[in-house]
Amino acid sequence: QVQLVESGGGLVQPGESLRLSCAASGSIFSIYAMGWYRQAPGKQREWVARVTRGGSTNYADSVKGRFTISRDNAKNTVYLQMNSLKPEDTAVYFCNPYPRVLTIDWGQGTQVTVSS
Repeated sequence: QVQLVESGGGLVQPGESLRLSCAASGSIFSIYAMGWYRQAPGKQREWVARVTRGGSTNYADSVKGRFTISRDNAKNTVYLQMNSLKPEDTAVYFCNPYPRVLTIDWGQGTQVTVSS
């Protein structure tokens, strides 16, 4: 069974940093590019960043220059380093293959709250 387990969220002040982790089942980690997504209250889930199996990365314009996605293939883990956080980054963050694979369920996500 495919599992995605996100962690590392928390409450921080504007300008601070967080590092999110996502542990993925080996069966999907070895096949797919991986992405981070987020869903803010009252909004649709949106894509944030992606990393290919080879390490190439892409970012949404809203996080470019502040967030860094990476993956450790030996640990089946994908990371999201978030710097210079803003209140508008407040959301529940999820990982999933990118492009989205509809047959793979979302994990529980990890809450990120940026507030003074």
